[in-house]
Amino acid sequence: MTLELLLIEDNEGDVEMTRRALRTAATECRVSVAGNGAQGLECLRREGRFAEATRPDLILLDINMPRMDGKMFLSEIKADPAFKAIPVVMFTSSESPTDIRDCYERQASSYVVKPFEGALYAETVREVVRFWGQIAKLP
Repeated sequence: MTLELLLIEDNEGDVEMTRRALRTAATECRVSVAGNGAQGLECLRREGRFAEATRPDLILLDINMPRMDGKMFLSEIKADPAFKAIPVVMFTSSESPTDIRDCYERQASSYVVKPFEGALYAETVREVVRFWGQIAKLP
């Protein structure tokens, strides 16, 4: 099974590190990238340049982004019956207790703090994908 992953991230370095980590993941992934929450919604709704997008099995979502941040995106999709069952893993550098609480209140599936060290970052991405791709049962 190939896991369809939507990465919503505005930092190109983090996008590249995530793609690199997934090349050696035990779970095969096809990754789509949106640069902010507004683009993430366009991708889910298959609008504009995302008209051919595949419905994701899993969303990795950053919090701090321009236009529409991760919390706003999370609120939008969890209110939409068409998308609310898609697991959303907050993948962010924020360790703020307020951010953590806010995301779980908005029905995030989990909250993972991005490690700064490259090898640990890659291992964390692979573990998140392994859990959702091999252990958890997806809708």
